[in-house]
Amino acid sequence: MLGLRTILYPAPDLAKGKTFYTEVLGHPPYFDEPFYVGFEAFGFELGLVPDAIPGSTGARAYWGVEDIEGEWKRLLALGAVPHEPIQDVGEGIKHAAVLDPFGNVFGIIVNPHFTTDRVR
Repeated sequence: MLGLRTILYPAPDLAKGKTFYTEVLGHPPYFDEPFYVGFEAFGFELGLVPDAIPGSTGARAYWGVEDIEGEWKRLLALGAVPHEPIQDVGEGIKHAAVLDPFGNVFGIIVNPHFTTDRVR
């Protein structure tokens, strides 16, 4: 196993998905074709797939953030919808989730125990 590399989100309207995730990530995709849009996301891949079925019951990834309250507000301002409120689960770890414009779960997490030296 090599760790998290890619998370795919269904996006039946690729233009809307590109706009939303360009704002979320702060840069445009590096790969942009009618069958797949790929963003570099902090060393990982966030991919948009136009022919997949959106929803909140599929796989979930949590993206690390420094300020969960601030990021929560920013995502909502960009058009995301609350899905799971910020929860303190102990030992300094907090997580939450929003739904993107297509109903996919986009998780965020603060985890002071995570270090990049274990990423391979």
